[in-house]
Amino acid sequence: MPSLAAVLAAAAPQCRPFVAGQQPRRQGAAVRVVCSAQERSGVLERAAKGAAAVALSALLAVGGASARLEGVNKPELLPKGEFTPVIDVAGFLTDGEERRIRQRVDDLERDTGVKLRVLAQNYPQTPGLAIKDYWGVDADTVVFVADPNTGNILNFNVGENVDFKVPRSFWSRLAGRYGTKFYWQDNGQDLSIVNAVAAIDNCVREPMGRAQCSTIRGELE
Repeated sequence: MPSLAAVLAAAAPQCRPFVAGQQPRRQGAAVRVVCSAQERSGVLERAAKGAAAVALSALLAVGGASARLEGVNKPELLPKGEFTPVIDVAGFLTDGEERRIRQRVDDLERDTGVKLRVLAQNYPQTPGLAIKDYWGVDADTVVFVADPNTGNILNFNVGENVDFKVPRSFWSRLAGRYGTKFYWQDNGQDLSIVNAVAAIDNCVREPMGRAQCSTIRGELE
């Protein structure tokens, strides 16, 4: 699932492709796009709202890149009463795990300003797009959707401000570490979620630089 940054890059044809010699450098199947500060600012201003909606819709309504699922919007599945940054409609987490994750997410937001939001779902039992308004998703928000129907259980929508703070390669490496079908089938969906939250917390707290988030560190590592 592409991050918000990838959607923004795709929406910025006026930016220059990175050229080494005469050949554009490729990351997978996509050409890396390089923008000047002025170009990037303009792209963000024009495309952020639309791109965020597209990225979040794709993540929550479709799931994985290989999935073809109908969009879902079920606000009735949202928790009633007190606000929570962790919603487990799939029942993957124990009460203790959910409390531990909620505390870690609250501490991360207090200390860094990054709003990590966790949705554990088993499509089609999901509030879907209703969480966008419930959580007030913005540029400082990472929406983490854990859904085994996408193949890799770890899916992320990364706000623009967080995208500047965290290396983009971190998210794919995190999914490759704790999100594969082999991992969650052997260890359980709950361990995938718990380790992913811990790894995100550890990464966001690291000082920016070349070595930032170079090691994926889960809860027990």
